[in-house]
Amino acid sequence: MSPIPTHYLWWVLALILIAGEVLAPGYFLLWIGIAAAAMGVLAFALPDLSVLVQAILFAVLAFISCIAYWKFVRPRLQRDVSADAALLNRRGARMIGQRYVLETAIVNGRGKARVGDGEWLVEGPDLPVGATVEVIGVEGTTLKVRPAG
Repeated sequence: MSPIPTHYLWWVLALILIAGEVLAPGYFLLWIGIAAAAMGVLAFALPDLSVLVQAILFAVLAFISCIAYWKFVRPRLQRDVSADAALLNRRGARMIGQRYVLETAIVNGRGKARVGDGEWLVEGPDLPVGATVEVIGVEGTTLKVRPAG
């Protein structure tokens, strides 16, 4: 019985590490798993590498992949999450710049606009039913609007 080629062992280690990441998310095991998969590719391409050289290369690849995550991926993820979190419980703020059609004419500065499947109170200049308005601000649950165009 012939021994198992080392590249298969690296790929199995990669699968175990990535599965560990799925079970206990934190991004750390994923990047070490990626390094193990890359080491498997190297072991396949260069089958004469000794086990010691493979272990050293794996350590270097794991370090590089973790640094790559820390320097490039993590800041981008944090930026995306913080942008979404800023508007998480402020649905009205997400509407600024959007255009809607008036369901009720704005008379004496107040009316209603169709937003999705509901109606929102709007304040702005007097306009007839069916006019398109653009949201320029939010005050509580009232949208501040102006004529679109």
